[in-house]
Amino acid sequence: MSDAPLLDGWERFRAERPTSWTTPGHKGRTDLVGDVVRDDVPLYGGVDTIRERHGRLLEAQRLLAQAWGADWARISVGGSTHGNQALCLAAAQPGDEVVVNRNLHRSQLIGLVLAGLVPVWVTPEVDPDVGLPLGVSAETVAAALHGHPRARAVFLVEPGYVGTLGDVAGQARAAHDHGVPLVVDQAWGAHFGFHPALPPHALAVGADALVMSAHKTLPAYTQSAFVLARTERLDRDRLSRAFDALATTSPSGTIVASADAARALLVSRGEELLGRLIGLTAAARQRLREVEGLVVVDERSMPGARMDPAKLVLSVAGAGVDGLALEDLLVARGHPVEMADRDTVIPLLTMADDEADLDAFVSALVGGIDQLRGEPREVVTSVAWNVVPEMVMPPRDAFFAPHRVVDADAAVGQVSAELVAPYPPGIPVLAPGERVTAAAVDGLHRAIASGTQVRYAADATLRTFQVVA
Repeated sequence: MSDAPLLDGWERFRAERPTSWTTPGHKGRTDLVGDVVRDDVPLYGGVDTIRERHGRLLEAQRLLAQAWGADWARISVGGSTHGNQALCLAAAQPGDEVVVNRNLHRSQLIGLVLAGLVPVWVTPEVDPDVGLPLGVSAETVAAALHGHPRARAVFLVEPGYVGTLGDVAGQARAAHDHGVPLVVDQAWGAHFGFHPALPPHALAVGADALVMSAHKTLPAYTQSAFVLARTERLDRDRLSRAFDALATTSPSGTIVASADAARALLVSRGEELLGRLIGLTAAARQRLREVEGLVVVDERSMPGARMDPAKLVLSVAGAGVDGLALEDLLVARGHPVEMADRDTVIPLLTMADDEADLDAFVSALVGGIDQLRGEPREVVTSVAWNVVPEMVMPPRDAFFAPHRVVDADAAVGQVSAELVAPYPPGIPVLAPGERVTAAAVDGLHRAIASGTQVRYAADATLRTFQVVA
């Protein structure tokens, strides 16, 4: 087999175009619903036989584990959501306490619900000048474990959504000194460890399990993700059962083949392509530092912080610009960005970008700032970054409890039955089992008023909330 066995199988099937008597039902025809199904190839009965006679998936998993130094690896077609939730099922028992970064993605919180785990929250510090979170310190993790000696795992997000970094090696030592595994959601760091200027990936510095989105910073199909583990502190069979329990039995061969191809590219040309990306990001940062009032969020603007050198994060408050208005302007000019709120704009740069495209984007961005410029203002930290949770009952208990719908004012002081999060970044402000506070409600209403989308609540206007009856 080649260095990308799933890609080989996908290309063979596309070249042969057999008359298939298996799913998918479109049979490869594009005259029925259009080109949208042109590249849809199943894994079983497509990339490989239904009985996996060629062993392509097993070989791809072996190569994936080898690339990251893991001894258990899977490719998911359910994104990092699937991986986060599978690792929640694998890491502890129902009713166990686990130390969890409060800046977790909502998928991980739902994983706690599915697994019946009880979170012990740890929160990162927030930089007051740019209003964005820093990494969680090893001392914070160690203190949480000391205060909760029965905790059975540590779940952290690294890097954070805005590219900030914590001390993963120190966090791993704290977890291992306590005799528990460290599980890392590294959805935004699939490129880590493949260039000397980048941080090492979490497994390389002691983590026990890792989730990565291959479609975020690598050139793979949407929904593709990698889940990897070392099994000294995690049970291999339990990992496999947990992964399979939440996985579709009809995985897309196109998605897994693209993930396999991205992994092969990273191994063969990662240092070259990532070096170019780091250089492009540095050049964009340097150009944007010259824009009056615009703050490029990195180690220079946040002394003492560490940040992904391939991440571009911009604070626009000092230029008097509304980030959401700037986003609308950029979309109209053909440059949609990954995330924007009132004070922050985050475009996603990857190894697929080139100098000409980035130059056009930066020019559009600078022009948009000049067009929208107003009076400088203070940064207001998003409610997503400064939530102070008060857990009243375990998330699973609240999720399944009878609930009632109340007006927003009446919800304050009650126990939330639902998950509410500004999106992006998808970080919960309210979670099942937590007390609804006036600060949370006010912050969510301010987010909506500023134009930020709030998701997952039953009432998208947040005039009402679901609370535990």
